[in-house]
Amino acid sequence: MTTKLSVQRFRTRRPDPVALPAPAAREVSGEAMFAPPSDDGFGAERFPSAAAPAPSANPAAEIEAIRREGLTGRQLRMARRTAQRHNLPATSDFDAVRLLRNAGIDPFQPGVTLDPETESGGGAPPSGGGGGRALATLPGGDGVRLPQTIKPIQVPSTEVRAEHSYAADILKIQRDIARRRRRKAALLATRLAFFVMLPTLLTAFYFYVVATPLFATKTEFVIQQAQNPTAGAGGLGGLLQGSPLATSQDSIAVQGYLQSRDAMLRLDQDLGFRSHFNAADIDPIQRLDPDASLEDAYKTYKRNVKIAYDPTEGIIKMEVIAPDPQVSASFSKALIGYAEEQVDHLTQRLREDQMQGARESYERAEVELAAANRRVVELQERTKILSSEVEVSLITTQIGQLETQLSADRLSLQQMESNANPNQARMDPLKRRIAALEAEIATLRSRLTEGEAGGQSLAQVQSELLVAQADVQTRQLLLANALQAMETARQDANRQVRYLSVSVNPVAPDEPTYPRAFENTAVALLVFAGIYLMISMTVAILREQVSA
Repeated sequence: MTTKLSVQRFRTRRPDPVALPAPAAREVSGEAMFAPPSDDGFGAERFPSAAAPAPSANPAAEIEAIRREGLTGRQLRMARRTAQRHNLPATSDFDAVRLLRNAGIDPFQPGVTLDPETESGGGAPPSGGGGGRALATLPGGDGVRLPQTIKPIQVPSTEVRAEHSYAADILKIQRDIARRRRRKAALLATRLAFFVMLPTLLTAFYFYVVATPLFATKTEFVIQQAQNPTAGAGGLGGLLQGSPLATSQDSIAVQGYLQSRDAMLRLDQDLGFRSHFNAADIDPIQRLDPDASLEDAYKTYKRNVKIAYDPTEGIIKMEVIAPDPQVSASFSKALIGYAEEQVDHLTQRLREDQMQGARESYERAEVELAAANRRVVELQERTKILSSEVEVSLITTQIGQLETQLSADRLSLQQMESNANPNQARMDPLKRRIAALEAEIATLRSRLTEGEAGGQSLAQVQSELLVAQADVQTRQLLLANALQAMETARQDANRQVRYLSVSVNPVAPDEPTYPRAFENTAVALLVFAGIYLMISMTVAILREQVSA
């Protein structure tokens, strides 16, 4: 009964049991090789410490032989755990197999002990414990001979199943990723075809098939300033003479006028601008409705009349587009005529302003000169002095003569007084004469600096007359300058100061200029692709933000 239970337990513990031969009763001399198994809580049977294995002559060769057997990782781990339970000092998994076999224990079946005898019972155990037959010693003392020379059937371990399952999962994930990529690529191609390629094809169809051919006439002209012969060659005015900066304002004004509604109305009134773009042979996108408003007509005018100004060269470039080349050339000539009229109008206003200002300056100088002369005459009549300088010269001459006589009389008086017995009768008249001369000289001197009876002195009168005369001279110079300026303005008014010079005359083209089908289609493709890219990036960013 004990033998049967042990054999049954042995069979349940092997994954692939090997058919065992009929049990033969044999005596087991000595003590049992191992005690009955006991459960340690982990489903493994604990055994007592095995006896120390006999030292081997060449452990490295045995380990190399074990390594060539092709043991699985599970068997090596089981051998390591068995060696640890028997307290064998194994340094590696292969060393554990070697020590267990040397100790007579099956490394892979802890409940089976290798029989040291051969199959006949008398031979010595083979070297290394791997070449003979193993006998399982059962707890009841009956030994079961196990033919270890037959290699057991290899059953797929759990690790192999895990590897196959892992590979299957990876293959499934790869197929799912490929399917998603194909689906995303299909969706991307669909979106690109709908949002980019379809509008591009429609645009190409319009430009190549539907669009009406248009003819463009190009013209270039410049506004120049006439040389002023009276202007000096030096200074800042001489540097700016003839440069584009001198006529930049006029060029900008002409450009603005040609792009205005006034020019469009004049062109429509003279050459029928709106009627040319109302024709039925023009495609619906470029056609102007017969009952279109002024704003719609002005938008068409700005789209077909392009004017650009180059400030560095001072050149105005104009391009006029029309369905007919002759109409385009006639539109260009009419607009150039309007520009010349505008330039003449601007310069005429300037010339009139200059002439009017010069005339007013001259008239004002004449009035002021007459007033200054009247002030001089009034001063002369009031002071009874025609010329203050002449009056001062007369008084100073009289004072000089009296001073000379006074000096002679004083010398005569000193000679008389130097005599011991001067003649008193002659000295008295001389003294009276000297006193009279002194009084006259004092009177004349007082007339120069002091007024008589509260009147003005000669010095005051002279200063007023000098100021009045200087004012008269100044007004005369101003009148002369005003007369010269008026003459210059009159000469400028008689000639054209600004004039329009056409450098590129309008010539009717013989081939249509617009539409540029390939360029416009390429631009449309880039525009639609850019719009799609921006929208896609915006949606992706918003989706990421919402999911985060």
